[in-house]
Order: sequence, then structure tokens, then C-alpha cells
Amino acid sequence: MLRHLGSLFFIGILTLLVFPVDSLAAAKPNILLITLDSTRADRMGFLGSRSGLTPNLDGIARNGLVFAQAYAQAPLTLVSSATLLTGTYPQTHRASELAVPLAATLPYLPEVLHSNGYSTAAFVGSILLDPQNGPFQGYGRGFDEYSAGFHLPQAGESHLQSVERRADQVVARATVWLAANKRRPFFLWVQLHDAHAPYSSSYDRAVSAEDTSVGKLVAFLRSQSLYDDSLIVIASTQGESLGVHGEETHGIFLYDETIHVPLVVKLPRNQFAGKQIKNRARLLDVAPTILTEAGIAVPPQMQGQSLMRIAQASSQAEQPVYSRSELPEQGFGCSVIESWRAGKYLYIRAPKPELYDLAADPNASHNLAQSAKATIETMASQMQALDSHFGNEAGKSSGSGLTSSEMQKLASLGYVGLQKGNTSVNAANTGGDPKDVIAAANKTLAAILDLDDGKPEKAVPVLRQVLSTQANMYLAQYGMGAALVQQQQYAEAIGYLHKAIELQPDSAWAHYAMGVSLMKTGDFKTSAVHLEIASGRLPGFSGLHSALAEVYEHLGRGPDAARERARASQDQTSKK
Repeated sequence: MLRHLGSLFFIGILTLLVFPVDSLAAAKPNILLITLDSTRADRMGFLGSRSGLTPNLDGIARNGLVFAQAYAQAPLTLVSSATLLTGTYPQTHRASELAVPLAATLPYLPEVLHSNGYSTAAFVGSILLDPQNGPFQGYGRGFDEYSAGFHLPQAGESHLQSVERRADQVVARATVWLAANKRRPFFLWVQLHDAHAPYSSSYDRAVSAEDTSVGKLVAFLRSQSLYDDSLIVIASTQGESLGVHGEETHGIFLYDETIHVPLVVKLPRNQFAGKQIKNRARLLDVAPTILTEAGIAVPPQMQGQSLMRIAQASSQAEQPVYSRSELPEQGFGCSVIESWRAGKYLYIRAPKPELYDLAADPNASHNLAQSAKATIETMASQMQALDSHFGNEAGKSSGSGLTSSEMQKLASLGYVGLQKGNTSVNAANTGGDPKDVIAAANKTLAAILDLDDGKPEKAVPVLRQVLSTQANMYLAQYGMGAALVQQQQYAEAIGYLHKAIELQPDSAWAHYAMGVSLMKTGDFKTSAVHLEIASGRLPGFSGLHSALAEVYEHLGRGPDAARERARASQDQTSKK
């Protein structure tokens, strides 16, 4: 097997030259993209589960192509959704929870479809995918309607009142839009967030709730005679660890629990119904697939390929799959980690490398890194070839770093050690190993969920404990500051937010929270610096513009205050 690994990479990269694929769909089919957050492949009946959780999803799978070995390129909602919609790798689109805007030069599936005559709409269940008040900045482009309208959590306000919406509510909104936009063609994206922690009752019940809502959406399509001729793609953006390998939820590790995801493509007229594809597929391939089946040229910047080519490829030509997690570096001061799936092996590049023979060890419990060094070297060289394929662009920031002027302003305020956000693709060689801090990471992420649920009093003691031993964790410092802001303890919040900004100077959220805290404590001049930095990264966030208007009023900058009030009012009006 080892001798074949070297050729697999190049076959995977160059597959687009071998398999001629004609678009099988009618011209401009209606397109429905359903993404399920944190939904594991092993809960799907169509992938072998006998739990009975997914009868409606199973029904769609019987009408479509099932990609049994599909993988996400990142274990996070926002990053994975960006890959899915742009057809590019994480190190190309650079999306992150820090609110890095989508570069205008990147291709974007909804925009391409819209420019080709499609009506476009999105209905999402999480603030993570809100292009105004969340970090999904710039991703609203190309949509006629984008239904989000979330807001940052307040103390005493549950996550379902601020940052999330149940699947049944998302689908109800989507069907209202469909009823008014039945004329063809349309592109509708529906994102269901129920399986993301914290689960309302249990994880399995959350998956079942998603399935029930999908069933309601499909029933509506059938009632309008829209189902059979539509192109429907169903995918999970990532899975959920549920304690496996020590990770409670997702976002850190790259094992199958979070990276192996459900993926179904139902073609118009249910072509190839019930066919299961065992060749590896990627979420990277979804956008090129949709465009190809709609008869639209795939932008050359997209780095995926049509899933129809993968479906027709022989097993000998099976492509390797790359995934990446930057949250360990951004949130916890550790190393970026990367994974490479080729042949029967899973290789994880980290300070403490890992290698698993998934054919013999599907649960990835026996690390072969010390006993199979030749295999690791081969797979590491393949991953390096992918890095080289990106060229110099792979290690560049897409404009997310601080400008020289911003850095100078922050340095004058006492911030030290600031560096532009510019993570290298080879950053897995630097920093600590995330495996060594997973317990602290779990506690921090749980505390952040408490903040989202309006319970800062629960988050504060946990974060104090984490920071007593892990002072250089951005997410813990920011979480502590945000918790104190929720409790209106603004003066105390400032120190934590100052440290958070030193650790992640690109974080729009830390700058916003700092700006609000300084405003509340009367330091309007310094507040303006932070709010202006945040404003450049969160251009649609009405609350930020309202705060900046108030600060400008105190500074005697009347015209600037009027401009910001107008921006805040415009943002409020445009909310869905």
C-alpha cells in the first residue's frame, strides 16, 4: 500500500483531466442546499445507523447519490460553510470566528448563481452564519434574501432568544419564501443548527429534530411539485466528538467523529437514485458540483471538482483528502493541526504527529507514528505537495491583518507584541500540541456556551480557573471579558480584553467589547480606536455603529456621529 501513496496525491489533484462528465440536469434546475451543523455520519440510517433517527433524510438518500466517505475541510461551522460555498480551502478563503471578511476576489456560489438568473435566499439557524451581526462577514453577497437577524447574547437571555433558532422555525421561514418564489429557478440554502451544543435535550434528539424539519421542507416541495426536478444537496458542515479522543464537542481535532460527514446529492428526476459512492469526497467539491449540474461554468479559483467525477472514478484513482484546524492556534495558543487521508491511513500533522491505519483501527486508537516512520514521511511529503500547490498565496492573509496605522495606534495605547494575523500553512510545526490542553479547551468552550445562553455567572468561575494556568489562551481571556461585559462590570473587563487583543489583534469581537467597556467607563478617545477597528471588520453590525455614534458625540464629532447613526439605522432596516 505504501508504494501507491505517492501517486495518489497527484491523481487526486489532477482528477479533473480524466473523467469526462456532462451535466445531467435540465437547464437551470431549482437548487436546495441543506446543511446540518455538528451532525455525525454515524447517526444517518443511509450510512448504516440503526437508531431510526433519520427517516426523512434516508428517504432523500434513496432518491440520490450517497457519498459514504465524505469529509469536511475544517471542524468548525463557519470555516466549513465557507469552504462549501466558495469551493476553496480554509487557507484560501481565510474565514474564521474572528470575523475575517470574505475577499471580494473569491468566487462565491450564491453570487455566481444569482448572476446567472437564480433567485437566491438563505435561512440559517445560528449567529455564526449571520453576515451582519455575526462573524460571517461578506457572505451575504449574491442573496436576494438572507434570513438571520440574530444578536449578541445578554445576561438572562437563552441562546434560542439571541444566537440560535430551532430547525422547525428555520424551515417555517424558508417555506414562506418558497411559497412566494416558486417561479424557477431558485437557489435556497437552509442551515439547521439543532445538533450544535448546547443540545436542547440530547444529541440524538437534536439530530432527530433536524430530520423532522427536513421532512417538513421536503413535504412542502412535493406539495408544490418542486421535489422531483430539483437538485438537492444535503451535507453536514462537521460532526461532533461527544467525548471521543477527549474532545467534548468539535473545533479542535481532525478525527472521523468531526471530519467524516454525511453527503447526499439528489439529482433532478432522481437520476442514479440509491447509488452509494465509496470513493472519498470533500465538501470542497459541493460548489463545483452545483454549478456543473446547473450548466454554469465553474470559476477557475474554485479548488474542488464535480462530485460526479468522483462518482465515476475507479477506486484506484481515489483522491486523498486534506483538512485543517486553526482554532487551536487562534483560540488556545497552540499549533494549527492538519490531516491527510490517503489509502488506508489517516495522518495528523501536529507537534506530536499521529498516524492511524483506519482499515485495521477505524476508531483511530493506536498511533503508529513511532513504528511507521516511512509511511509518515510519505504522507507528510504529499501534504507538503498540496502546500506547494497553493504557492505563496497559501500563507498569506487575505486582508485580515491589522493595517500599519492600526498597529501604531494600538502600540501607542500600550499593546505589546502585536503581529499581523498571517498564519502559515506550515504552522503545525510551531506552538504546543492541542492534545496537551484539550481539558482546558473543553472548559473554555463550555463557558462560552454558557455566555451564549445568557449565564455569565456560570462562565466566570470556570474561566478564572482556566486562566490561572493558561493565561495565553485568547478565547479564555476574551470569554472572561465578554462575561464581565454581560454583567456590566466594564472596568474589570478591560484588563482581560486588553490581553485578548494582544493575543489576537485581528479579533473584531475583542475590539468591540473593549470599545463598549471603555465607552461605559468614560474613555471615549480610546474607545473610538477600538470601535473603528471593529467597524472595518463588522461593517453590517448595527450595535457597533450605534456605540460608535455615541462615542463620536462625546468627542464632539457631530458629522461622524450622524454618519454612524445612519449606518446603524440602515443595518436595522435591512435585517431579515
